[in-house]
Amino acid sequence: MGAYHYRAVDTQGAVVRGVLEGDSERQIRNQLRARHWQPLEVSPASRQAQPADRWWTRLRAARLSRGELALFTRQLATLLQSGLPLADALQACARQQRKPRVAGLILQIRGRVVEGHALAQALASLPRSFDELYVATVRAGESSGYLGQVLLRLADYTETSARTRQQTLSALIYPCVLLLVALGVVVAMMSFVMPKLVAIFAQSARALPPLTRGLIEVSAFLNHYGVYCLLALAGLVAAAQWLLRRPDYRLRWHRLLLRLPLARDWIQAVDSARFSATLAILVSSGVPLVQALRIAAEVPANLALREACAAVASRVQEGGSLYAAMERAGVFPPMLVQMVAGGEASSELGPMLARAAENQERELALTMSTLASVMEPAVVVVMGGAVLAIVLAVLLPIFDLNTLVR
Repeated sequence: MGAYHYRAVDTQGAVVRGVLEGDSERQIRNQLRARHWQPLEVSPASRQAQPADRWWTRLRAARLSRGELALFTRQLATLLQSGLPLADALQACARQQRKPRVAGLILQIRGRVVEGHALAQALASLPRSFDELYVATVRAGESSGYLGQVLLRLADYTETSARTRQQTLSALIYPCVLLLVALGVVVAMMSFVMPKLVAIFAQSARALPPLTRGLIEVSAFLNHYGVYCLLALAGLVAAAQWLLRRPDYRLRWHRLLLRLPLARDWIQAVDSARFSATLAILVSSGVPLVQALRIAAEVPANLALREACAAVASRVQEGGSLYAAMERAGVFPPMLVQMVAGGEASSELGPMLARAAENQERELALTMSTLASVMEPAVVVVMGGAVLAIVLAVLLPIFDLNTLVR
């Protein structure tokens, strides 16, 4: 049984759209006729967007947003905790969705579950909507028998991640827009205003001020080679993306980032927060520590940190303590390591890991807020200085324009 999108004319003559489950398109059409609707179009929900579709339709259909993912996870966890079977819970989730796109995706998952696949396998077939962390956590919940509890914790984590991401984007929008506008103004002045002034200054045999000469050279360079510079920059970006698709080059790049002071602190804070939050979900849900460590080791985005997390799992499997293994790795924040030590000593590792993840997320939010508050005046000062230099370069020769003309 699969999910199908339909478009039909109802008894009032209005065109309606939605999603239904059935074994074939013919069965869906029969369902529509049973409602006294006239079917216009029926297509599988899993069908890829056709070339004739609008590009924004294909983009929207590609994946669930973070908010939609958090809502679906919360609904599914609540229904499973109430004792509803998985297939029925998925069907109920689909019925609660207002967007046919989301309902169709959930019904795709239900169809695979009804066919005998595990929920994690069904989710893994939609990688653009469910990442590796999500699938690995669900797989651990299924294997441990605590799927409902794991999904509840995963819903909390997904909602927190979505909220943190939204706060981060909101904090960076204004400085980024300000920077783009200021750069656009400077480039426009250098490309369109300066060439007209050059014609005036060229009539004089007098030497121009160094600032003016430098600005004229920069303007001439942008006019003659600006397009080539943009093409070269685009080529470098494309080449870098191509190289970073290879695991060996990506690993080298990630190791290099961990050697840069500011980048190292930021990456360690972000990935350690994700690692500890995931480990807290798994440990609190009854997943064995070694298995939980191996799953959580796939969470960090930085490949070098993934290697370190995998090494921690290996040392714990050999009989070492988690605290000693994390301290030996040397890539985790000291506060996190100390809280893990306290959790092991008090036999409350799960709650302590969750508390450590919350502390890391609060620190990240505070850091982003501070960075945004510093970026705004910094951008204003830097771009104001650039505009001032351009204005001075233009005005200095104009102040002596009578002398230059003579």
